Amino acid sequence: MPATIKDPQYWLMQFDLASQDVDVGRWKTKRWSVINLHLPREEAERKDGQISMPLELFKDERTDYRFNLSSRDPQLFFIFEVQDDESIKPLKVTAAQSSAASFMDGDYLVLSEPMPLPIQAWMEAFIGRHGELLEVRKKKRRGAGRASGN
Repeated sequence: MPATIKDPQYWLMQFDLASQDVDVGRWKTKRWSVINLHLPREEAERKDGQISMPLELFKDERTDYRFNLSSRDPQLFFIFEVQDDESIKPLKVTAAQSSAASFMDGDYLVLSEPMPLPIQAWMEAFIGRHGELLEVRKKKRRGAGRASGN
């Protein structure tokens, strides 16, 4: 893991996990949640004992970031791999809903948490530096997709 705590593209997230046993029909299972989310700004602010994962911003996800920031309640998405013993292993933190959605199938758990205001401002600055990413449709070739009438 890089020694950087925070820069224009990277911010270290620190948090704890809590589990609660819940009944689902006839079965017992664990319900996980992210608690004590901490955003250190420098090395002296790091909290030992917490899970540390980087939130990294990518230029090609700017449309997702804008969509998230424009929603009523912007979210951070925490992705975990579910282990055989029902424990979970942290994989990544993202602010891109489509990236998180790609983990919704299979042996993964995706948790969302409200995005703290400092992260929202930091993401706005990232988008401001790199510009809005506009998805442009490619023009279809003339006659493409049509049966030729010859």
